[in-house]
Amino acid sequence: MPCPYATTWLLIPPVPLQMTSPTPFQPHAGIEVVPGVGPRLGAVLGRLEIRTVEDLLNHIPMRYEHEHAESTIAEIDASLPEEEGAAANVSVRGEIAAIKIPPGRRPRIEVTLEDETGTVQLVWFNAPWLRNKLRPGLRIVAEGRAKRWRGYLQIGNPQWRPEDDDDDQTPARDERLRAVYPASEDLSSRKIEEFVSRILDPASEALMDPLPETIRKSRVLNRLGQAYRHIHQPESPRDAADARRRLAFDELLLLQLGVMMKRQHLRETMKAAPLPLSPEIEKRILSRFPFELTTDQRQVCREIGDDLAREVPTNRLLQGDVGAGKTAVAVHAMLLAAAHGHQAAIMAPTGILAEQHHASISRMLEGAKVEVGLLTGSTPAREKKDLLARIAAGEIKMLVGTHALLSEGTVFNDLALAIIDEQHRFGVEQRSRLRRPNEAGRVPHLLVMTATPIPRTLSLTVFGDLDVSVIRNLPPGRSPTVTRVVPPSKAADVYGYLAERVAAGEQGFVVVPAVEESDMGLADVENHLKFLAAGPLSGLRLGAVHGRMKREEREAVMNQFRDRSIDVLVATVVIEVGVDVPNATMMVVEHAERFGLAQLHQLRGRVGRGKKRGVCALIGEPTTEEGRRRLEAIGGTTDGFEIAELDLGIRGPGELFGARQSGLPPFRVADLIKDLDLLRLARQDAADWIERDPRLLGPDAVEMRRILMARYGATLGLGDVG
Repeated sequence: MPCPYATTWLLIPPVPLQMTSPTPFQPHAGIEVVPGVGPRLGAVLGRLEIRTVEDLLNHIPMRYEHEHAESTIAEIDASLPEEEGAAANVSVRGEIAAIKIPPGRRPRIEVTLEDETGTVQLVWFNAPWLRNKLRPGLRIVAEGRAKRWRGYLQIGNPQWRPEDDDDDQTPARDERLRAVYPASEDLSSRKIEEFVSRILDPASEALMDPLPETIRKSRVLNRLGQAYRHIHQPESPRDAADARRRLAFDELLLLQLGVMMKRQHLRETMKAAPLPLSPEIEKRILSRFPFELTTDQRQVCREIGDDLAREVPTNRLLQGDVGAGKTAVAVHAMLLAAAHGHQAAIMAPTGILAEQHHASISRMLEGAKVEVGLLTGSTPAREKKDLLARIAAGEIKMLVGTHALLSEGTVFNDLALAIIDEQHRFGVEQRSRLRRPNEAGRVPHLLVMTATPIPRTLSLTVFGDLDVSVIRNLPPGRSPTVTRVVPPSKAADVYGYLAERVAAGEQGFVVVPAVEESDMGLADVENHLKFLAAGPLSGLRLGAVHGRMKREEREAVMNQFRDRSIDVLVATVVIEVGVDVPNATMMVVEHAERFGLAQLHQLRGRVGRGKKRGVCALIGEPTTEEGRRRLEAIGGTTDGFEIAELDLGIRGPGELFGARQSGLPPFRVADLIKDLDLLRLARQDAADWIERDPRLLGPDAVEMRRILMARYGATLGLGDVG
C-alpha cells in the first residue's frame, strides 16, 4: 500500500553539502567509495546523475511502500483464524517447490512456496507473463493477503521479488516504510536503497546545517542530518512528512533569500534617471491616445509614474488579462521617458509580436514627432547598421525589438526605461542583462508585462523581486468571449456558423496546430486552407499566416486582414498575442486538446476586441485526463487569473515556470501547490534575515550564503552583491 505522504520530486544537481567532521564518505567523493559499488555499477549510477556520495544522499525517494514484517509459513498459519475467508497482510520468503497452470478460461498460475516450517500456495490470475519468470528452485520474497482456501494456506496475487544475494545474510525484516527511488532497468530501487543505507548515518551525522537555530526552532523543523535520515528511512509517515517539510523549507528559503538580496541591493546601490510625471507632461501624453484610458489603466499609470519619478530603479510587474490594455500603459511609460529626453525600449519574445507592437504603437503615435524603431533578428543588415547607429546617437527615443536588444552590438545612448513583454518567456538572467549601467552609472527602470496572469505562489518565487500592478477590468464595450467545446463530429455546424457571421460583415480566425502535413494527422495550414476553401467556407476570402513566413509576407497578410480584404485567417499560434483586429469576432481552434490552457486563453483573446461579443469554438477530442481537464477549464471560465491557478494545478509549476523559462533550477522537494503556507513562512524569514544582514555576511550566514551563490548566483545575477 503506497504511503499517504508519497510524492514525486524533481531532481537537480545539488549544491555540495558541507561536513562538520571528517567522514569516509565526503560529499565530493566518487560514488565508488560506497561499499558494493564498483566501476560497472558506478557507470550505471552515473546514468541516473549519481556520481558522488553527495548525489546519492540527494537522490530523494519518489514514494514509500508499506512492507509487512516477515514471518515463517508456520507463524502465518498459526496466526490466521480457523474460519475460511479470514485474511491478513503477510510477508514470507521461501523456495518455489512446484508450479502448476490449471486449465480453464481464466488464466491462473499456482506456485507452491516452502520454507523450513511449511508450505503456502501463491496464486496469480491473468498474469501469463509470470510463466517465464518463476521456476522451481527459485528463492523469492512474497507479500500479500493470506487466507485459508479449501484447506490450503493461500496468498492471492502477491507482490514478489527474487531473493537478493545479501538476503541470506539478513534476518527477517520488521514492518517498515520502504523508500522507492527513481531507478532504471539496470539498477533497481532496492539496490539504490542498499547503497543509501551504507552511507546514510555517517554522512548525515557529519552534515553542516546552514539554517540558524533560531529559525529552525521557531518553524519546528528537523535538523538537516535528521531530515536526510528520515527522508530515506522513515519509521512512520509522520517522519517522512517532517523530513520533507525541512528539505522543502530550505529550498523555498534559499530562493527567497536570493530574490530579496537582489531586491535590496538594487534599491540601495543602483540609481536610475528620475522621470517625474507633471500635469503638463501627462496632458501631452494622454492627447496621443485615440481613446480614453480605463480606470484600471489610469491607476496603473499612476503606480508606474510614482516609481519612475524616483532615482530608485523601478522593478515592477504589470499583469493584465487578455485585451486589458497593457500596451497602452507601456506606451504611456515610454512617452514619459521620451518627454524627459531619454530612451525607452520594449522587448518582445518573438519577431512577430515585436512587429505587431511596432505597428500598433506607430498607429497610436501617428503624427507625433517621436520615432519608433524596430530591431529584430530579421532586420536587414544595412537597415540594422543604420538603426544601431541612430540608437547609439540617441536619435531614436522609442525602440521595439526582440532578444536583439540584448546583443553586444546594441548600444543605447541613454536608456532610461526597459519594458519586457510576455516576461515569462525570458529568463531572470536576461532581465538582469537589460540592467547594465550606462556611462553615468545609471541603470534603466524595468517594467515587465504579462497577459498570462501569474499564480500567487509563482509570483512570490520566480518574480518575488518585483512590485506588482494589475489591470483586471476590460475596456468599455468589451464583453468576455463565449467559449464552446465541441467534438469533431460537430465541426460542420461550427464552420456553418462562422460563414453566417462573415456574411453579416464580421471576420474570423481558424487556428491549427501544424504548419505542414505530418504523420500525426494534425490539421496543418496549407491543407486545412484548401479544405475550407473547397468545402464549408467556399466563396469566402481566405488567407494564411504562420511563423515560417518572411516578415514582409506576414505583414502583408495581416494588413489585408485588418483592411477586411480577408474574411477568415487560417493561422498557427503566431496570432496568440498582440493581434488586434476589432472586426474579428469568431475563432475556431482545431485539435484544441493539443494546446495548453494559458495558450487557449490567449488565443480566444484575439476575438471580440470590438463592440460585438466574441465566440471561440474549441474543436477537440481529448484522449488524456490532462487534456480533458484543460478543455473543461477553458470552457468553464473567462477569468485569466482563475485560468492561471487552474493551469498551475493541472501542469504544475515545473511545466509553467521551469528552468528553461525562469532561468532557475526546479525544486527537488518543494511543491508550490501544496507548500504555499511553507512559502509564506520562508518568505517572512528571508525578509527578516536580509533586513538585518543584507549581504548575508554574518557568522550565522556563511554556509547559507555559500549555498545560495552556488545555486542561484548566476541566474539571479548575484555576482555584484558582495
